[in-house]
Amino acid sequence: MSTQTFHLPDVGEGLTEAEIVQWRVAAGDTVSVNDVLVEIETAKSLVELPSPFSGTVGELLVDEGATVEVGAAIITIDASAAAASDSAGTDAGRSEHGQPEPERPAAAEESGSVLVGYGGGGQVQSRRRKPAEAPARAAIGVVAKPPIRKLARDLGVELASVTPTGSAGEVTRDDVVKHASQASVFRNLQTPARPDVREHTIPVPPAVVSGEPADERVETIPVKGVRKVTAKHMVDSAYTAPHVSVWTDVDATRTMELVKRMKASPDFADIKVSPLLIMARAVVWAVRRTPMVNAAWVETEAGAEIRVRHYVNLGIAAATPRGLLVPNIKDAQDLNMRGLARGLEKLTLTAREGKTSPADQQGGTITITNIGVFGMDAGTPIINPGESGIIAMGTIRQKPWVVDGEVRPRYVTTVSGSFDHRVVDGDGMSRFIADVASVLEEPALLLD
Repeated sequence: MSTQTFHLPDVGEGLTEAEIVQWRVAAGDTVSVNDVLVEIETAKSLVELPSPFSGTVGELLVDEGATVEVGAAIITIDASAAAASDSAGTDAGRSEHGQPEPERPAAAEESGSVLVGYGGGGQVQSRRRKPAEAPARAAIGVVAKPPIRKLARDLGVELASVTPTGSAGEVTRDDVVKHASQASVFRNLQTPARPDVREHTIPVPPAVVSGEPADERVETIPVKGVRKVTAKHMVDSAYTAPHVSVWTDVDATRTMELVKRMKASPDFADIKVSPLLIMARAVVWAVRRTPMVNAAWVETEAGAEIRVRHYVNLGIAAATPRGLLVPNIKDAQDLNMRGLARGLEKLTLTAREGKTSPADQQGGTITITNIGVFGMDAGTPIINPGESGIIAMGTIRQKPWVVDGEVRPRYVTTVSGSFDHRVVDGDGMSRFIADVASVLEEPALLLD
């Protein structure tokens, strides 16, 4: 018997440890090269690990929920079973007429991303079984505009399975997004029921915990994964960079009017448009006028230095089911309005699916946090490590506002920001926030 042991690899991001989230196989299962064995959670992303061996699963060496170091043995696979199966399959692969059946592509050729050190390939094949699809609607012609069809392809949605709500029986954009369960990554629309902590609390010694008697009504949550890394980054940032926050109220009525026009435009029929898009463009525009907010304070052996980035990798703080992630849109300064809208949509949908890669979260230069979707007016956010500024966009609501000496109802928001005072002086951060506010008040400035 030839038994192979699979060790937790470094999946290419300087990984030191990872949590075993879900085993995709069980003892006795037959696996081929690149079949997914297990789903792990690294510091920032969920990763599927494919098998480098063919054979029969022997033993799962690590329980789900356990955190293990890189190099630790996690599963054994009996490779001799695969060899025997291949030998038997040589004769079985012929048809009843004695002719060989068409050869199926090897798993390694069909696969995609593979583990570091296990060669090239295509897409990793998941062992999860897909539910049988009902063919009834597939035979019916689906009515949908070309942009909606493209959106469906991008989201991996079969239009035949979508229930249309359009006035003429056509599939709308909202139908596709709803079917894909792709609610905005920033919204928290459901309040979970209070859990029975007796079922979910991690066992603790019955006597004393942290000097206090144990209480079954208290739920204990281990700090690991995304939460652990986020906590470390926030503490490091808060106690390393001297934060200064500034804010101003803004009449965003013209921004809301522009968003309404863009939603009705055929050019944006297949893209989600929101005030965040105008905010993102405003930040990129304002960075050009105050480059220091896009700089970084760097400690070197020769001493500290300030590095001014003449490009914008625009980070968007995303509250996902896995915790806070900050993916960024690379080279946002080179994108037009449509390109930036597409980048924002892809970023949020990917984060919502839990598929944000480590590369998408690295190299950010400045960040936006959209606290307005939670009904918050303003905040003093903590700077993302490696950056010198973070901008918060508050909720947009109608308020009385003085216009030309008269009080009128206007759409008003608050733009606030926190900055590293080692890098950005008071006049720079104030000018930057004022510029962002100016664009929200008059988006025509973006035409400059």
